[in-house]
Amino acid sequence: MEVPSQPPSAASAWRWVPTLYFCEGVPYVVVMTVSVVVYKNLGVSNAAIAFATSWLYLPWVLKPLWSPVVDLVRTKRAWIVSLQLLLGAALGLLALGVPAPHFFRLTLALFWLLAFSSATHDIAADGFYLFALGPRDQAALVGVRSTFYRVAMIAGQGGLVYLAGVLQAPLGSPARAWSAAFGVAAAGFLLAGLYHAFVLPRPAADRPAAPGSRPLAGFLAVFASFFRKPGIGAVLAFLLLYRLAEAQLLKLVTPFLLDGRARGGLGLNTEQVGLIYGTLGIIALLAGGLVGGYAVARFGLKRMLWFMLLSMQLPLAVFVALADLQPTSLPLIGGALMVEQFGYGFGFTAYMVYMMMVADGEHRTAHYAICTGFMALGMMLPGLPAGWIQEQLGYPGFFIWVCLATLPSFVATALIRVAPDYGRQPATGA
Repeated sequence: MEVPSQPPSAASAWRWVPTLYFCEGVPYVVVMTVSVVVYKNLGVSNAAIAFATSWLYLPWVLKPLWSPVVDLVRTKRAWIVSLQLLLGAALGLLALGVPAPHFFRLTLALFWLLAFSSATHDIAADGFYLFALGPRDQAALVGVRSTFYRVAMIAGQGGLVYLAGVLQAPLGSPARAWSAAFGVAAAGFLLAGLYHAFVLPRPAADRPAAPGSRPLAGFLAVFASFFRKPGIGAVLAFLLLYRLAEAQLLKLVTPFLLDGRARGGLGLNTEQVGLIYGTLGIIALLAGGLVGGYAVARFGLKRMLWFMLLSMQLPLAVFVALADLQPTSLPLIGGALMVEQFGYGFGFTAYMVYMMMVADGEHRTAHYAICTGFMALGMMLPGLPAGWIQEQLGYPGFFIWVCLATLPSFVATALIRVAPDYGRQPATGA
């Protein structure tokens, strides 16, 4: 009997599923969120921060286009181990680049390396999960993988930022503090790569696609079929506009929290941002997502859609109040951020479930990947000019602008059609 041909059990998968999805989440958070804190600490302008870091979404936008390469070349297991070692090396170079004289260009190039490596790691990890586990174990562990991905968000946006804040005083400068923090992250990823080289199973199904199977031609046909879906124009408008306001806000929240009061900010330090926004805020975000998932399962997407849209857009007004009042109370600031993050988590559930509905049917996996590409594009494009807009309007004016930018999302939501009871779980019991 050939043992590798049998999928590993869910019990043995506990050795690698949590760590694999933790490693999937950390580099994404570092690229998309932590980079903003780094550049703000190092004195880069808001316009440059928003423009440069918004472009970093591009690898996730284009990710579906090079996914066939991961199928054609090497095994998913080999990709995972190699990419984790590469991510560790890139974080190590980032640790060396932050204190360098021309740090902005150098670190931006390294963030691009992290972004492309992370997006490719996502493809390999998700594919390996399907190959290494049977359908029943995949379903049993889906909550585990999502939980540890979210733990990675707290570790990156909260823990890593908090660590850099704590180290700034003893090390004497933000650059040295971030160099040390990235050094810790680099060591962790190198260890993770070595760990997974030993513990990841070797399923027989995990092998390169046969050269004669023409997967690229097949993928192009699948890609074209996505754009033949009924109502595709409304679908794309929703995917691009549902988070139009949040995409602009996201790039300026951290600068707003860190900027001094004379510049219209709240004057928090890096350590406080890591705790309040990166930890408590993420916990509220996750709680909102859990409640949103329950609500859709209980009532269905169609009934919950407008409630979720409102819960995502209305709390953005808390930033108008924060910019106007500039409170000094950390509990008050933290509470306001948690309200906004809970609303975002609750409202974002509708977006995720809608993507599942759009992708449902033949070629579901590929069509869902295309949806996630448009999701990333919907975050990238609005974020590019966000910093420039803030510098022109100031923080109070910018947050008012963000509230006005919610209007297209209401129009886009009104245009889509949702299947009755989609997402609703049938009632159990007598």
